[in-house]
Amino acid sequence: MKVIIAGAGIGGLTLALMLHQRGIECELYESVPELKPLGVGINLLPHAANEMDQLGLLDTLAGNAVQTSALHYYNKFGQSIWQEPRGMAAGYPVPQLSIHRGRLQMLLAQAVEERLGAGCIHTGMTFTELTQDDQGVTATFIERQTGEHHNVRGDILVGADGIHSAVRKFFYPANDEFQFSGRILWRAVSYTQPFLDGRTMFMAGYQDEKFVAYPILDPNTPEGLCAVNWIAELTVGEQPSSTDWNRKVDQSVFRGPFQSWKWDWIDIPALIDQAAAVYEFPLVDKNPLPRWSFQRTTLMGDAAHPLYPIGSNGSAQAILDARCLADHLRNAHDRPGARLEHVLKEYEADRLPPTTGIILRNRLNGPEQVMQMAHERAPNGFNHIHDVVSYEELEAVSLRYKRLAGFDPKALKRS
Repeated sequence: MKVIIAGAGIGGLTLALMLHQRGIECELYESVPELKPLGVGINLLPHAANEMDQLGLLDTLAGNAVQTSALHYYNKFGQSIWQEPRGMAAGYPVPQLSIHRGRLQMLLAQAVEERLGAGCIHTGMTFTELTQDDQGVTATFIERQTGEHHNVRGDILVGADGIHSAVRKFFYPANDEFQFSGRILWRAVSYTQPFLDGRTMFMAGYQDEKFVAYPILDPNTPEGLCAVNWIAELTVGEQPSSTDWNRKVDQSVFRGPFQSWKWDWIDIPALIDQAAAVYEFPLVDKNPLPRWSFQRTTLMGDAAHPLYPIGSNGSAQAILDARCLADHLRNAHDRPGARLEHVLKEYEADRLPPTTGIILRNRLNGPEQVMQMAHERAPNGFNHIHDVVSYEELEAVSLRYKRLAGFDPKALKRS
């Protein structure tokens, strides 16, 4: 069996490693001319870290990340709403990792080349079209440098080509627009004094004004400081024309509403001003698809279910897709005569419903509902959070999202 993977992002690279581990041949075709460590920080939640552990990569990733100890929620006055331990401190068998997205991608790509061979990732190759029959699929890629067309034959094609997926567009050429939330994200890394215990992630504010920050490892960090990945978010109404993570803007575009967010343990305006580069991105997703799989072709990750980056769950769901798909393909590989079209539908049946639920739950702010509840009930602050929101309500929001997303501590076990 040979699998063609369109896209060498986190999902596609993880799928390649999982297929190789299960004895299945694959090759990756990536549109960018060269893989580079772009982006800012992301969180690998324990269910994703567990999958990295199964690939033998957890120690490597942990050595390039901060092991998140806790998650705190505050209102815009710095008053505590909810706090919970994270990772191993919460009883998981593996840590939660805060890591630079580009560093994670490069480590995965390095592992792919070491295990599958240096020629298995083909860069500068843009997917254009495909044809299918009972024996397999032929995907056509254009080499960006020469314009040459390459027809690649395989048993399966997986569209892992991200939020702007060309494979998805092949099957859904119309009526599949981005759904804009009315909010904009600004993301950056700043070097500052450690806050709280130096390993805590916090979120503050509410739906219309929000700030998120957590430490990551960065080799460029000056001595005595830590690298803090942060995201500022505001409701703006009008959608920008770009959905490019690499669009730089000046802090003056968004810093105003955060000028009073100075608390005894962190100065958010100073954190914003310390960033050398800030990247703007509209908060968008797409409506859930009715199906991902078409004969010998299927989708995964952001190509299948682009969702708001709420709950630190986007990369985790791509990794879970990879595990599920690899397992189904291994089972087919071990069963002579298994129809691969049915195998892809089984994968879809397993993964489409939960990811649809996450898309819809994230539109309701996912676990960050606790901040919205506090704001709506006490917009001017409170003496104690339980005067306005009960412990039971807060705990229910947290646990409900963990169960939906697949990282309930009681359910997640080493396998």
